Amino acid sequence: MDFKTLKTFQTIVSTGSFIRAAEELSYAQSTVTMQIQKLEAELGVQLLERGKQQVILTEAGRLFHEQSLQIVKDMERLQSSLADLQSGGAGSVRIGATDPTASYRLPLLMSQFMELFPRISLSIDIAGTAVLSERLLRGELDMILCSAPQLGTELHFEPLFTEAFVLLLPEEHPLVKKTQITADRLRGHRLLITAADCPYRKKLESILQEAAGPPLNTMEIGSMSALKFYVENGIGMAFVPEITLQPLPAGTVVRKLSGPAVDMSCGIACRTADYPLRGASLQIYQFLKRELGVPVHM
Repeated sequence: MDFKTLKTFQTIVSTGSFIRAAEELSYAQSTVTMQIQKLEAELGVQLLERGKQQVILTEAGRLFHEQSLQIVKDMERLQSSLADLQSGGAGSVRIGATDPTASYRLPLLMSQFMELFPRISLSIDIAGTAVLSERLLRGELDMILCSAPQLGTELHFEPLFTEAFVLLLPEEHPLVKKTQITADRLRGHRLLITAADCPYRKKLESILQEAAGPPLNTMEIGSMSALKFYVENGIGMAFVPEITLQPLPAGTVVRKLSGPAVDMSCGIACRTADYPLRGASLQIYQFLKRELGVPVHM
């Protein structure tokens, strides 16, 4: 007994005729007859009585019809789901993202994507680039949005946008009065920085050391997203992603650093072995590339 035979039986019952069932299913009438004969032989009972005008269900046929209706519906749903999975219209995707992308860019984009693809299930993991890269390589994530991973890793990375950083200061800070702030002017003022393994901190330290040596007074704050709140409370100044300053925290002022920009290139990464992606992963990959400003070339 196979699905096609069950569907043929149900179509005969709904149309009341072997001929009409054959027309609806685009079968030869002999094929329909042969399928029902084989089905009745397998079951060992007669299911249909052939009348002059229409077929009539036997008692066994009525029972079989009732019990097989749900089976046919379930199989049709399964076929549809498998087709969606194959085409990328269904499935599940595990995404990793660093902040501020995870908190400031992804919520709206994920909402839009889920409206377009309601049968694709998404999960979002938030961590630093190093942690996300390791999880991606272990197969725990399908793709990540992050700063450029270290060279030599087995990851395919495509830059998507530049994360612009600005200097956030308490409004009473001495540097607020300066018309131009260069790296050397930061010396001697408390600078709030992120954890040592943060790519942003490494770039910031490189720029400051090259320009004027490291500031004499730093304070480590483990979360980039938390930096602006410490500045707001007068604890120090910090370079923060410009996107996080809408609205600007009370009692703070934004300044740009003259000289090399403290900006980070951010993009999307997947395992090299998985590229080009397929199915649902390809759908979200292309969507993110399109929405974050880079044309899709796959």
